[in-house]
Amino acid sequence: MAMTISLIRTLLLYIVIIVAVRLMGKRQISELQTSELVVTLLISDIAAIPMQDTGQPLVSGFIPIAVLVMCEIVVSVLMLKIPKFRRVVCGRPIVVISDGKLIQSEMKRLRMSTEDLGEQLRQRNVFSLDDVAYAIIETNGKLSVIKKPDKETPTAGMMGVALPNTGIETVVISDGILSEFAMKLCNKSPEWIRGILHAKNIRQEDVFIMTANTKGDYNIIPKERGTSL
Repeated sequence: MAMTISLIRTLLLYIVIIVAVRLMGKRQISELQTSELVVTLLISDIAAIPMQDTGQPLVSGFIPIAVLVMCEIVVSVLMLKIPKFRRVVCGRPIVVISDGKLIQSEMKRLRMSTEDLGEQLRQRNVFSLDDVAYAIIETNGKLSVIKKPDKETPTAGMMGVALPNTGIETVVISDGILSEFAMKLCNKSPEWIRGILHAKNIRQEDVFIMTANTKGDYNIIPKERGTSL
């Protein structure tokens, strides 16, 4: 009986945490601002208490989580409306390389070693300081890099080559299931897709993946026998 109660409490708290995170918005952990990271850590700690102690009422976990989510929403609105408040909570971006010159004073203020800088540059596919014109540490801790003009990879526009615009490509069928959201993204109808499948003599339920783009290009990968996502 105690095991069942503990399981139910855990599932309820799991649902509450999912709702709370959805209310705060979609971000990856590495993209969380200071206030969002603090709220996320507090919610995990608070939720653990009623999970472990079945004698603790669930309300003691729900109320603090709801308060934290409301606080985060209010703080987010204030940061949106008041730039100075955002700078106080999140700080400001810091330039560590300006016009190709390393700003050592800013790196010391950030307590950022040359090894840390080199690691973040390599994660941006930059392997030499000589290639960097500007490097900025954003408020979420990520490094933004602008290469020197002569070190940039040439684009089709720079070379004067006109490339066809195929638009966005989406997975319109996944494991035999049609995606209405994906069809809207590529501006295609179920009738268009079924017409292609009929012409190819393929049943929808036999399609592993079908992709399509706004231009009308498509690719169909049939299921192998016994294959399912």
